[in-house]
Amino acid sequence: MSRVSAAAPASPASGSAEAAEAARHAPGSGKPPPRPVAVRSKTTAFLLALALLVAASFASLDLQWSQFLSLEALRSMGRFGAEFFPPDLSPQFLHKVLAGTLETLAMSVLGTGLAACAGLLLAVPASARPAPGQSAGRWVQRALRSAVRWLFNLLRAVPELVWAALLLVSAGLGPMAGTLALALHTSGVLGRLFAEAIENAPPGPAQALRAQGVGGLRLLCYATLPQVLPQLMSYALYRWENNIRAAAVLGVVGAGGLGQLLAFHMGLFHMAKTATVLLAMLALVALVDGVSFAARRVMTR
Repeated sequence: MSRVSAAAPASPASGSAEAAEAARHAPGSGKPPPRPVAVRSKTTAFLLALALLVAASFASLDLQWSQFLSLEALRSMGRFGAEFFPPDLSPQFLHKVLAGTLETLAMSVLGTGLAACAGLLLAVPASARPAPGQSAGRWVQRALRSAVRWLFNLLRAVPELVWAALLLVSAGLGPMAGTLALALHTSGVLGRLFAEAIENAPPGPAQALRAQGVGGLRLLCYATLPQVLPQLMSYALYRWENNIRAAAVLGVVGAGGLGQLLAFHMGLFHMAKTATVLLAMLALVALVDGVSFAARRVMTR
């Protein structure tokens, strides 16, 4: 008895059309699949809205470009810039600048270290997912997660200069207020980044350990942190670079370091001394940028 096929063969015309369409969008054909019209429309609308926002910003601000680029303004800027040269390189003043540089470096290192520790501790409840099957526990975890994330927003929303000005009341003048200001603001930034890194970690190792009965802190230490630790270190080093710049400015409100020297001598129009302080800031930022870049390169190898 002859065997009957389960489905009728496709016609030669339809088969050739489907084969041509598949060959046109095959991975090795060099032609990408057509982009959806909706995605292109959304991208175009977003770019148009962004262009309108930029145009509205220029229209709403009183930017006096003609006065800024006038010949008289350029001459005034040239005369003011000439007062910075030559910098004051006297040994006595260089000793003060070196002390301020070391103080600024210590403020940034200590502030970033405190922020990294606080951010990691707060990132654990901020990234925790509610356990299934426990309604009361789920509600508590959601409430704690929301509270910690709101705390991150509060710490990030207040700039370092404002934190330093507030802390001067209790900590007094000096580097302590600047260090605490850096630590508070950076805790909000690193805490949010750490929480997202922990939350987006691959779940495979954690699930394997959980199947063996491991849970709690050991699950975090042996499954999640080893995966995200290079990313966390990269975030911390990047914030250290930013905190060097912030620490150099915090002295403007009396928080110590190079910023305090800068505010003092610029206020008295000691332009030669101001130039030396600015050169020290530039050298310190370049040094920290280089060290941070080299450390990130080593960790990503």
